[in-house]
Amino acid sequence: MAREKEKTGGLVYSSEFGRMCPACGQPAASCRCRQAQAVPPTDGVVRLRRETKGRGGKAMTVITGVPLAPAELKELGQQLKKKCATGGTVKDGVIEIQGDHLDRLLAELKDRGWTVKRSGG
Repeated sequence: MAREKEKTGGLVYSSEFGRMCPACGQPAASCRCRQAQAVPPTDGVVRLRRETKGRGGKAMTVITGVPLAPAELKELGQQLKKKCATGGTVKDGVIEIQGDHLDRLLAELKDRGWTVKRSGG
């Protein structure tokens, strides 16, 4: 616990500014760390796969390798969920769409100009 306070400077919340960023020490609303997040390096291929493992047998379409910054990736995830009329999430640079929508998403991502491949069996 003492080491965590040393890393963050001891300030976690301030009634003046609200939550504070542990990395740069600025208020979370004006954090420089989030703004400086760069696009993660990829091989230029967007991969789609269908997963059921760990989901109670329900299908999930998983999209990886999209060369976008986190904020843009979240926006793309919202647009794809609307296109498929279903739910999903974006976490750790991966877009997860509920259901088996491989063909629809493959066509949509190709229309947006990316090289897209199916992965998995």
